Amino acid sequence: MTTMANSAEETDRDFQQLADPYRRELLAHCYRMLGSIHDAEDLVQETYLRAWRSYGNFEGRSSLRTWLYRIATNACLTAIDQRGHRPMPSGLGAPSDEPERPVVASPEVPWLEPAPDAVLGADAADPATIVAARESTRLAFVAALQHLPAKQRVVLVLRDVLKWKAAEAAELLGTSTASVNSALQRARAQLEEAAPLRDELVEPTDPGQRDLLDKYAKAFDEADVDALLELFRKDAVWEMPPFPQWFVGADAIVRLIKAQCGPVPGELRMVPAAANGQPAFGMYRRDAEGVHRPFQLQVLSVTGGGVAQVSAFFDTSLFPVFGLPERL
Repeated sequence: MTTMANSAEETDRDFQQLADPYRRELLAHCYRMLGSIHDAEDLVQETYLRAWRSYGNFEGRSSLRTWLYRIATNACLTAIDQRGHRPMPSGLGAPSDEPERPVVASPEVPWLEPAPDAVLGADAADPATIVAARESTRLAFVAALQHLPAKQRVVLVLRDVLKWKAAEAAELLGTSTASVNSALQRARAQLEEAAPLRDELVEPTDPGQRDLLDKYAKAFDEADVDALLELFRKDAVWEMPPFPQWFVGADAIVRLIKAQCGPVPGELRMVPAAANGQPAFGMYRRDAEGVHRPFQLQVLSVTGGGVAQVSAFFDTSLFPVFGLPERL
């Protein structure tokens, strides 16, 4: 009995030692597939539980990494079938042209969630690998993935993000290589239509971006809407889950902020963060007791021409996920 117990313990240790290095990249994979950092964490836990239970039967015909990805991908496909996709407001309909009209939340919609760079960031020392990882987790890319049918979604992620061979993807999906190539072609075409800003985005290391972000945070801190107007591109987009209404144009965005928020100097405070390979801010709003509490998490798309898009998430449960304080 003691020998059997020791053998089981050794197997557990072997599994943990060999499998744990893949946990972070599997989380990024599940997040791309599901569009929810909370769901992705649950699916990674489920993946490791399934793998641990089956590890004794693992024959090594593929690498452990590939085996774990197969388990995770199948778990994600089941979750997609059960839960559907997670949209952003801009993916559901036309923009609103009435910024002064009160917005109405739709909490019943399973909205897309941002994910912190600290969780999804690449570990590799190779700068090219880091850039590729950043591009494949950008909010617009993940949002576009959510509109693909499940099969196209998984094929595009396996082939273009993870660089699997067509035959490997076909084996996982139980289909033909020709079917995989066809699905990939359709997915790429749809993705090109959904993510037009990709080539215009400024990299986080660009010194001009830091200056713009400092001005952006200062404008909110000081409630200077005129300064904000100068920082947005004229065709900028503003969306704010769980509100389905979204807005296009710097003028419309500033009118929205004035009408719906009406900040006064010192009421709002911005704490820098990083999400989906993009700059982000935790916005805090002062309450009746004079304490600044979580209000919204903003993820920005910045180009050489200014702020092109702001996705403002009102789900304050995201603040601890990003390591942001519960009060200021």
